[in-house]
Amino acid sequence: MSVQTAVDFDQMPTLGDVARYHARERRGSVALSFEGRDTTFAAFDRNTNRVANALTAAGLKKGQRIAYVGKNSDHYFELLIGAAKVGVVMTPIGWRLAPPEVAYIVQDSEAPLVFVGPEVIGLTEDVAAHLTQRPKVIAMEAEGAGDAPLFEAWRDAASDADPAVAITAQDVAVQLYTSGTTGRPKGAMLTHANILSGRRAAAEAKMAWNEWGPDDVSLVAMPVAHIGGTGWGIVGLYNGAKGVVAREFDPFKVLDFIEHERISKMFMVPAALQIVVRQPRAREVDYSRMKYILYGASPIPLDLLRECMEVFGCGFCQQYGMTETCGTIVYLPPEDHDPAGNARMRAAGLPMPGVELKIIDGDGNSLPPNTVGEVATRSVANMAGYWRLDEATRATVGADGWLRTGDAGYLDEDGYLFIHDRVKDMIISGAENIYPAEVESAVYGHPAVAEVAVIGVPDEKWGEAVKAVVALKPGQTATPDDIIAFARGRIAAFKAPKTVDFIDALPRNASGKILRRELREPYWAGRERRVN
Repeated sequence: MSVQTAVDFDQMPTLGDVARYHARERRGSVALSFEGRDTTFAAFDRNTNRVANALTAAGLKKGQRIAYVGKNSDHYFELLIGAAKVGVVMTPIGWRLAPPEVAYIVQDSEAPLVFVGPEVIGLTEDVAAHLTQRPKVIAMEAEGAGDAPLFEAWRDAASDADPAVAITAQDVAVQLYTSGTTGRPKGAMLTHANILSGRRAAAEAKMAWNEWGPDDVSLVAMPVAHIGGTGWGIVGLYNGAKGVVAREFDPFKVLDFIEHERISKMFMVPAALQIVVRQPRAREVDYSRMKYILYGASPIPLDLLRECMEVFGCGFCQQYGMTETCGTIVYLPPEDHDPAGNARMRAAGLPMPGVELKIIDGDGNSLPPNTVGEVATRSVANMAGYWRLDEATRATVGADGWLRTGDAGYLDEDGYLFIHDRVKDMIISGAENIYPAEVESAVYGHPAVAEVAVIGVPDEKWGEAVKAVVALKPGQTATPDDIIAFARGRIAAFKAPKTVDFIDALPRNASGKILRRELREPYWAGRERRVN
């Protein structure tokens, strides 16, 4: 019998209950494996109890936030679930962000405790310089920790008794920050029900690609600061499967994981898949244990998909969603993946169980099939809202529960969703969401820049690359390298422009708005879609 049919989802309405349930049902089975450290479900439950009690001892109250800045770790999931047991909200922060960006999220979330990985512990003072109130820092590992308390000692000083705090499925469990059109990231509040109810509906729908057996092993390689990392890790735990946690995405190590850890399922973004499949030994690895590869966060070129299907020899399933929907709301099933190509290979796919989709015009009216408009969705997975941003929440989620995705697309007669373009100006590069306003704000400060527009242009490796189109001040000079280096000093390197074009003046309409589409068009000419 598979875990899928044996799991009693009624006993797991909250994230804390996930640890409790599998500690009873699969005590000695491995829940998480990280760099040689295996943690059974029983030990995971005890460790999350210790985290919960340590947070309470530190004075954390239900509804408060804690932050995590670092690469992936099994201890991150202990923090996440432990915090959930006492109603404390986990706020993971991308370790590649620049210190001012990290500081903004720490301050906005009002996290009194920040857990920091070894890769960024050295930036603690740089981040603190941008804060009005300094939180307590706990080092996840000893490397570079200095005087900061170490996570394991902090955790193990607390009792492993269940904290027995009353938590409801409607309580917020995770706060994930998304880049904002205003240049400031917004904290998407995800409740226990948001995260688990949709995954329960999917599990109970008995879709082969989504069923988990007792021997399944999941690879958690996407960053936990993204829903693709945190969400995928939760899926494995929820279904009682073993999760192998990769500290970061490394194409060479992915092949090792597949070969030595007997990985059967993994989620990856197309840019990552491309790097893995192009490794010289990619065609020498035994993929017989691999059942399904889920991919998403950006479209995949058909030629790359064909190559991956040939090399990996397993089922493929595309995932479409966003942070505000707890990840996947649309899937393209393996049976629609044809190496010869077909019309549906260009689709994002069908709505997940319990998910409603419609295409709307600017006034919110539903549009007929094959008519391009904005994609709207309604389901139990839609976020509770943005943290302390009521107006932004109302602009995204209507009173009727329909969430505007910001993507333009259409539904065909069979209910398949096709993404055509983005209503917003967001750029997706290597599955990272990058908003022009944020990059423009960084570039504008350069003393030679009069005005700037940032656009996404096609990139064979990352899907899209960030390009800045700059008009210089009269008499001023600057090189593309000058502009790029200046931006990198203010925002994360992955957000900074990869290329810079200079122009006499930016094209604008009668009201003065920059005509971004006019700037983008030459780079996308001849392509079927304006996303890559």
